[in-house]
Amino acid sequence: MQTRFKTHLKTSVASAAVAAGMLFSTAAVANDVSLKSADGTVNINGEFIALEEGVYIIRTALGDMRVSAARVRCEGPGCPSLETTTADVTIAGSATIGLGMMPLLMTGFATSVDADVEVNNVSEGQSIATLFADGGFGDEMGSYLVSTTSDDGAFASLLDGSAQIGMSSRRITRDEARALRADGAGNMVSPQQESILAIDNVVVVTHPSNPVKQLTKEQLRAIFSGEIRNWSQVGGNDFPINVVARDAGSSSHAYFMNYLFEGENSPFLAQAIANDDQGVSNTVFFDRYSIGYVGYAFQRGTKAMTLVNECGITVSPDAFSAKTEEYDLSRRLYLYSRSDNFDKPTKDLVEFAKSELADGVIAKSGFIDLGIIRSTPESIENRKVALQGQLAGYDVGFEEKLVEAMLKDLGNNDRLSTTFRFNTGSSKLDERGRLDVSRLISYLERAEKDTKITFVGFTDDVGAFEGNRQLSQNRADTLMFEIRSAAQGRLDHIQMEAKGYGELSPSACNVTDQGRSINRRVEVWISNGNQES
Repeated sequence: MQTRFKTHLKTSVASAAVAAGMLFSTAAVANDVSLKSADGTVNINGEFIALEEGVYIIRTALGDMRVSAARVRCEGPGCPSLETTTADVTIAGSATIGLGMMPLLMTGFATSVDADVEVNNVSEGQSIATLFADGGFGDEMGSYLVSTTSDDGAFASLLDGSAQIGMSSRRITRDEARALRADGAGNMVSPQQESILAIDNVVVVTHPSNPVKQLTKEQLRAIFSGEIRNWSQVGGNDFPINVVARDAGSSSHAYFMNYLFEGENSPFLAQAIANDDQGVSNTVFFDRYSIGYVGYAFQRGTKAMTLVNECGITVSPDAFSAKTEEYDLSRRLYLYSRSDNFDKPTKDLVEFAKSELADGVIAKSGFIDLGIIRSTPESIENRKVALQGQLAGYDVGFEEKLVEAMLKDLGNNDRLSTTFRFNTGSSKLDERGRLDVSRLISYLERAEKDTKITFVGFTDDVGAFEGNRQLSQNRADTLMFEIRSAAQGRLDHIQMEAKGYGELSPSACNVTDQGRSINRRVEVWISNGNQES
């Protein structure tokens, strides 16, 4: 599919020059500009010269450079004024999604409906995508304006009716959901209005030459509070630690600091402040003694640190731990819509975004899609080691026998990344679980005939050991029955069983509500068949 790019200019003289295929002089606004791409691969500073058929031309120390306007946003006083454009659907909110994912998502959406997409930069932080049927030779199918603001801005735009879709890197709050319900927007956390788009890990990164490979949460807290100032204090070489942070107004900064300090303010002042994740990774890559945090897509040559939580559980920030949502700093990316303003163009985009068809473009954007993958042998071995350590804490008896049974099962199975979670004491799935049911059925439908699936239940450690084991068994039984029923015969070639191991093999600490919620889960184990993800 060919993608066409245009940019609308406010003045009629400039528009005529562009229409004639000519460059237009901009002496009056020939000031410095910066051209930046969402993924950080383009960051060019220079003097704005012209705009021709959707291509910025700027003068740099290396000469005149031409950059597609669809790939970058223009920042600075020399950027041309662009006219406001209306669209059939307005999508507003998180810059993480709007700049980092939405351009490729719109291209994939167009391909899925056999359309061509014409992308226009409207202003800084705004672009419009227009779809044309029959590969671009047919009629206009709809136009989509993407406006990047903030997570808070997503829900404000939904509330005032200026957007049909809100993008957010956090879940809607109760107050926001209640305000929208009172405004007639419907139940914002229903499966029809709340769509999980992808997973994003916030990754702690250092210079690739740094010998330190993992840090505890306590060590991170001390580093980012200024208590620990030298790498030798955490097992590294005797050099000062240079901390690189995002600006205080960014959602990534708020998320990371809340993880470390749990809502408390830290008086710490970082050695460097970056405006975006690419700025953090660039600084860390060139500074041998630095440490910072970036989104999963922006690691780019830095070294990702393994995190060790308060209970000694070690988790690496890889795609599998993100998909299982067992990495401490993973977060869901959402799309939200109103029930009273959910027309066909809006519905079509939302349905595509949460379907398997979108997985490829989400991954290409650098984020972690919801597609199913299998565990690696290394991760299984690491889990065996941790479980054997847990075995030492039990007396000879029922608990010991259960641990031994689980160790044997681990040796005979791989684990799928699909992991179902539940509310306290309940067998009711959370919001992601409802989506994963249909994805798992589709995955298993393509599996070999001799494939065996085991639904393995776990709980937190609140309550009696045997009571927890029985609860985990009940959840696994319920889920197996639900999936069999929902499949309507499509999985008759798959062997299934259910087991419950209660509070064994925790994925997170049971000392917090968040940790306990991670541990209330049903995993999906697979053996025999060589199904590809």
